[in-house]
Amino acid sequence: MVDKYEDPFVKISAMIGGDEYLKVARSLLKTEDATDEEIASSTGLRINMVRRVLYDLFGKGLITGVRVKDERKGWFVYRWRSRRDEVENFIENQKKKILDRLQKRLDYENSSDFYHCGNEDCSRETFENSLELFFKCPSCGQVLKRDDTDIRKHEKTRKSFSKKIDQIKGDMRV
Repeated sequence: MVDKYEDPFVKISAMIGGDEYLKVARSLLKTEDATDEEIASSTGLRINMVRRVLYDLFGKGLITGVRVKDERKGWFVYRWRSRRDEVENFIENQKKKILDRLQKRLDYENSSDFYHCGNEDCSRETFENSLELFFKCPSCGQVLKRDDTDIRKHEKTRKSFSKKIDQIKGDMRV
């Protein structure tokens, strides 16, 4: 369980992957330049799980690894270190990605007319798809039409996307 006073590196790691990430992140803070074997030993996790977590955190830019020769065994190992200074950048990049997806979805919602048969189990179709389907629902066969309830419902969706976009923009560093 993550403590509210926990280091941001540990918090974000736990958010990314849960308990295994939490244990690895705590271990990295306790012992800088630890090998995967040392981390596995200190966390009680299997070595392949530790490596999977390390490679994921490395791929996200939250840790760094340095290849060194193990003098006892004679082969190369990686020594891992947290990049606590990169947590804020990681969070900002995630916000940018979410913002981009939300903006694309809002643009799609704003630029398309949607048609629906009225059956809750069926999906709505764009005007272009409806035209190709001869305004016949592909699931149930009923007529696809644009009605006022659909328009009001999707206006609410558009407002919700806009509100979330504004919230994220306000939350981001400028």
